[in-house]
Amino acid sequence: MVAQREPARGSAPGGESEHFVVVFPGYHRAWGNWIAHRLESHGHRTTLQRWDPDREQPLEEALGDLQLASGRVLLVLSDVFLQLGPRTEADWNAVLRGYVAEHADRFAAVNLTNRELLPATAVLEPVALWGIGEEEAERRLLNRLGLRPRRVPVPQPGYTSRYPNDPPDVWGEVPRRNARFTGRDLILNELQERLMDAEHGAAVCTLVGTAGIGKTQIAAEYAHRFGPDYDVVWWVNCDQRNTQRDTFGQLAVELGLDRAGEVGERVRAVREALRRNEPSGRWLLIFDGWEEPEDAATYLPHGGSGHVLITSRNKSWRTTTEIKQISAFKRAESTGYLMRRAPHITAEQADQVAGEFQDLPLQLAQAAAWLGEEGMEVPEYLRMVRGVGLTRLESGTMPDDYPYSSLTSWSMLLNKLRKSEPRTVDLLSLCAVFAPGRIPLGLVRGIPSSELPENLRWLVTDRSGWARALDSLVNYSVLTREARNPSAGDTEQSDSVHMHQVVHSVISELTQGRNSDTFREVVHRLLVEADPGTPRDSRQWGLYAELMPHLLASGAPASKERRVQEMLLNCLRYCYASGEYSLGAEMADAIRADWETFMGGEDQQMLVLTSLQGNLLRAGGHFRNAQALDSARLERLRAVPQPGGVHEEAVMDATSCLAADLRLLGQYDEALQLQEQVVEVSRRLYGPEEWTSLLAQHNLAVGLRLLGRYDEAYETDLDTLRKREQVLRARHPDTLASGNACARDLRLMGRYQEALARQELSIRLHVQVLGAQHPQTLLARHNLMLCQRRAGTPRQDIATAMALLFDQQEQVHNRTHFTTLSLMTDYGNFLREHGDLTLARELLTEAEDGFRALLGPAHPVPTAMQSNMGLILAAEGERDGALNMFEQALAGLTSLLGPDHPATLGCALNTSGGRHLGEALEDAFELSTDTLKRCRRVLGEDHPLTLSCMVANAIDLRALRRRDEARAVESEALERLTRSLGAQHQQTLSARQRTRPYWDYEPYLG
Repeated sequence: MVAQREPARGSAPGGESEHFVVVFPGYHRAWGNWIAHRLESHGHRTTLQRWDPDREQPLEEALGDLQLASGRVLLVLSDVFLQLGPRTEADWNAVLRGYVAEHADRFAAVNLTNRELLPATAVLEPVALWGIGEEEAERRLLNRLGLRPRRVPVPQPGYTSRYPNDPPDVWGEVPRRNARFTGRDLILNELQERLMDAEHGAAVCTLVGTAGIGKTQIAAEYAHRFGPDYDVVWWVNCDQRNTQRDTFGQLAVELGLDRAGEVGERVRAVREALRRNEPSGRWLLIFDGWEEPEDAATYLPHGGSGHVLITSRNKSWRTTTEIKQISAFKRAESTGYLMRRAPHITAEQADQVAGEFQDLPLQLAQAAAWLGEEGMEVPEYLRMVRGVGLTRLESGTMPDDYPYSSLTSWSMLLNKLRKSEPRTVDLLSLCAVFAPGRIPLGLVRGIPSSELPENLRWLVTDRSGWARALDSLVNYSVLTREARNPSAGDTEQSDSVHMHQVVHSVISELTQGRNSDTFREVVHRLLVEADPGTPRDSRQWGLYAELMPHLLASGAPASKERRVQEMLLNCLRYCYASGEYSLGAEMADAIRADWETFMGGEDQQMLVLTSLQGNLLRAGGHFRNAQALDSARLERLRAVPQPGGVHEEAVMDATSCLAADLRLLGQYDEALQLQEQVVEVSRRLYGPEEWTSLLAQHNLAVGLRLLGRYDEAYETDLDTLRKREQVLRARHPDTLASGNACARDLRLMGRYQEALARQELSIRLHVQVLGAQHPQTLLARHNLMLCQRRAGTPRQDIATAMALLFDQQEQVHNRTHFTTLSLMTDYGNFLREHGDLTLARELLTEAEDGFRALLGPAHPVPTAMQSNMGLILAAEGERDGALNMFEQALAGLTSLLGPDHPATLGCALNTSGGRHLGEALEDAFELSTDTLKRCRRVLGEDHPLTLSCMVANAIDLRALRRRDEARAVESEALERLTRSLGAQHQQTLSARQRTRPYWDYEPYLG
């Protein structure tokens, strides 16, 4: 069945208007809305139509129904669209090659996926909108439809959607979108209509239904599907009351409210801000699993123009909100879901399974796993569930200015407590093992009593004793308790206390030696329990940040307990993932100092420590220290070969680390050879889509990029990005890193607009996922500015952003860190290009000296930096000095990288210009001719560097009075520049003015 059409929208300026039927699956409603708004803003009329034909209706007939309206049909394509029904590939191929091909003039399409579509979809000539920014997407859409853009688009009234690729300004921890979400379109559409049409301040709807009916999935899909309608989307898990309060209160930080207050104050501040529509009235709150309507007044804004969606099993929500009863799937939804998950079953078999489980989504998900992932046949499966019952779900002490009497006072208190409340002293002794500050003391209550020393088991078994001891310490001002309002049964584990540093020093002194080993072991066990086990997940970084201060304070590195050692390694992994390189390197040193006293160099834990320590040193700019560590490890492993996969994995990891060191130290060929070995071994051991294999492939692309093999690097990075999007998630830091890499490749390939479109989309996700000050975010912003500069963004926009980024980069790292030196260089190049020679010289000199100190003189980066200094000298009129710099850089790079490396070719372009300025015209022509030939072969005819070489060669020909030849070369260059970069691009304009082009070196270490 074809869904009911929505009325045609938009007005027409006379006969220039066209009508379009925008056809989309419910999954992509946001895209349908955006496309319609964009077309209407350019004076066209649209009809939005969600399309989900019944399997029984022939595809040709369903597509024919779409043509009953006037105008063209625009299909919003993705793999989801091609599964509607569901349909087989043969069904779609037949109708695309037949009916659609016959009516090709009535159909057009956009493609929203990075995965391969059916080959027959080529008849639709779908234009790709995946992974690009809004401006570029609109340009491609209009171009595909052959429409002229209005010079000033007409603003569209009403509650318009933002660009679907552009995430809301604030996005809470909404569950990952379920790519297998099926049906529920009517429910989702009704929800949106209810919320949109509700009176001001009353847009609250509760999804009510039994457990497992799919309420959370519907709410999550609503957030993803209609997210572009909002500026703030915040998800609150209500399983526990304290979790609900904390998560809701965290929104205060995202909204820029006071984050230092008590959690209740933050909750009130958030509620009041949303009620006043600050910072925006387009907000969506989702409370998942909220079972206590009596708490509604605490959280619901009761005002404002935003929306609230609640999921609950409690029907009494109807007294305070609208409710929507969620029932089982409709049978067509059940069978469609089963057949998509298990393509080998028939419609009749899917119907049998759906009937067996009464269309309950949770049970159908289990059935689909058996049938799809396990490949089980339906008769066998039904026999099992009917016979065995698989339908169940399985699955110095005091500061100098303190009087000595203070120490006496604390000593007296301890003596009193030892006599009257010995258990309180036990608890205090336990606190003394932690670092001062916030202590997650309550987590000890989660340790099984059997794993505690007998004299401390009361900490777990005696709740009243625990409460009395803690209250006593608070009453005596030894501790302060962090404000909490936890739910029943979770009080003690949620207890978090704060001990001032001075108090901690005194108590540590006074309790020293009292069963210290025993208390340390308890704290180590607590830290193990507190380890989330997912150090690369940015959502857990707050927890790891809380653990870090207590590692050394508790003496954890001295523990011989395997679980404690793994917890320490996870903390180092967190340091690397979150950009805390210096802290991590210091911690790794401390751990190694202890482990070397009882652990051999070939022990698995020590090998992992060495790998992590090398990563932290490398990321912190200590390349040679990292190389020494990694080389020694690899030599040791190769010297003692062992059978079995564990040893091979260790060798592979050591090889990968050494390859990374060599890349940074400029030994690109050797590094690539090692990395190719790593890729081959990782794919053989783990498969091509496992996390380790994808990291190896990502690093392979880095090696290719450093060697100037940009096309190969891009293909590798693009493949890695696609796989990471599927295996990890779109918001995973590794996926974001792949997006950065693709944009960098595109820029180096000269595809500036594509690079800019991709990088613009990436920035906001970086800020949301990693934070504005994370090293990876800073690198992404740096890359964005380079893309903007090459694409022709106005000068002042780049100047302001680059100055701000430079300040932030220096705060996060320092002026001598290699990423700061890279940004310093690019900032200096930008300033030179725009006339600020004094500051440009200062920055480029400092950067060159910094790279030389870091890498040594015989490295491609400091060698190429000489060419940048040559451009400064040339701009200052120092022709001889400039030429000397150019020649040195060219000779050095030719020796280090070879004559065909893009960096060498760029330096050759500058050198030919230096010779021309020095009136060595024949030498300049000879070099520009040779450089042009090499650029064509290495980079292609239309690469910007190739075209710059053509312009330079024409200038040399004209200087030699070979005017006809010069005119021919210049004409071809201008034609290619106009076609590839545009007539108004600065490089095109400069070529038309016969300004000799130059090339500035952008340092990149990988």
